Order: sequence, then structure tokens, then C-alpha cells
Amino acid sequence: MFHKISESQITRAIVSEFTKWFEEYIISDVIIIGAGPSGLMAARDLAQNGLKVLLVESNNYLGGGFWIGGYLMNTLTFRAPSQEILDEIGIPYKKFEDGLFVADGPNACSKLISSACDAGARILNMTKFDDVVLRNNKVEGAVVNWTPVSALPRAITCVDPIALEAKAVIDATGHDAYVCKSLEKRNLLELQTFGPMDVNTSEDLVVEKTGQVFPGLFVCGMAAATVYGIPRMGPTFGSMLYSGRKVAEEVNAFLSGSAKQLKPVYIS
Repeated sequence: MFHKISESQITRAIVSEFTKWFEEYIISDVIIIGAGPSGLMAARDLAQNGLKVLLVESNNYLGGGFWIGGYLMNTLTFRAPSQEILDEIGIPYKKFEDGLFVADGPNACSKLISSACDAGARILNMTKFDDVVLRNNKVEGAVVNWTPVSALPRAITCVDPIALEAKAVIDATGHDAYVCKSLEKRNLLELQTFGPMDVNTSEDLVVEKTGQVFPGLFVCGMAAATVYGIPRMGPTFGSMLYSGRKVAEEVNAFLSGSAKQLKPVYIS
């Protein structure tokens, strides 16, 4: 039934194709750290705009909490007007009550992942963010390593990371805000921490605060909540999609030169 192929041919196909595209993306227009809903949405919109976009995800799967929602129950909630983006991506949903919609997590997540891939975004999964590339007080890339390296015993973890360059980097790592924290530890940024849950306050503020936090570095999704001390929102996802869209718009403006130039923020 299947065409006869040797094991070595399969291995050669994997190695050659992966290294071919990976070499091309050693320099990208945009690197997005974290492939949750806001990162995926940003990747989709940026790639649709013709930019070379690389998504870096530490897990073997993409989507973050978009798969499962809350309390291990895989029904997602969205507040209006989020249904407009759901319609755009082709995610099925139903109205639960006025202004509140529900969707199936696996279906919604797979549609969003597919839309980002179809737009042309490339993905490095099982790849962990380690540090930023910082030149002339501007973030110009990311330092990464294979995720399993961090799980190895200390005696054998002397595995140097590699650097990837980009014109802009997006921190979409959720509450951990790993990229922003790499600058905080060098006193280049001062982060808050996310506050107690308040859905109505949080969703609006996450979108409002999405944007550039350091020259070349942008923040979206729940990473913005950690940076600015915004309340957490729990398992509702509309602001994740809108934050991803807004950060894509901000990066587009930055790369086109139409954005206001941000000066480095040093903590005295």
C-alpha cells in the first residue's frame, strides 16, 4: 500500500528540511517567545503582513492554556466583542448568555495554531528562552537552548545555547514574563507582579498595556499583567486574542518606522 522508503531516507528528509528552514530563520523580522493564544495571534497577524516570524515554545505542544480553559474543563469563555475574532479564524462557538460566548478548547486551539502556520509563521518547539541579544541598548534577538538541557543533571548541563537575531522580540510567556525578567535582573526594567483576579478590570488593561516596554522588546498577553501589576483574569481568553493583535500592530509600526521611539528605562 505504501511506497517503499528506507529508514535513512526518512532521517535525511527530517534533518535536511529542518536545517534548511532553520538556517533561514536564524535572522528573522520578529521572534515571539511563547506560543500561547496571544503569541499565536500575533504570529498569525504579523506573518499575514509578510514578515518573517519565528515562534519559540518551550513545550512540545503549542497553545498554552488555550487547550484546557479552567479547572481541567476544556470549555473556553470569551466576552464580547471577541466573537468577531472567532468568526475571522473560523472557531465555532455558541452564545452562553448576553456578552458571553463559549467554545471547545481543542477545536479553538487547533484552529488558531493552523491559522498561524498557514500564514507562514515558523515554530521552534521544545526550545527554551535563555536570554536576550542586547546591542546598543536595544533588544535584537534571543538566546535559546533545547528545553531538555535544563532537565539534565548539573554534571552534564554544560551545553551552550545559540543566538537568533531579529528586528523585534515579543514576550508572550504568560505570567512568567521570562524575557522581561531577563532585563529586570540587569536593572533595565522594573516589573510588578500580577494581582488578584478581577476579570472586568484585567481584560481591558491587558490590551491597553500591550506594547513596547524596552527598545526592540514588546510584551503581550498575561506577561503584560506581570510587567504592569494588572489583576489576573483566569480562564477567559478574549483579551489574549486582542492583545496578540495589538502587539502585532505595534510591531508593524515599529518596523515601519512610524512608531514613537522608546528610550531605554534604567532603574536608579
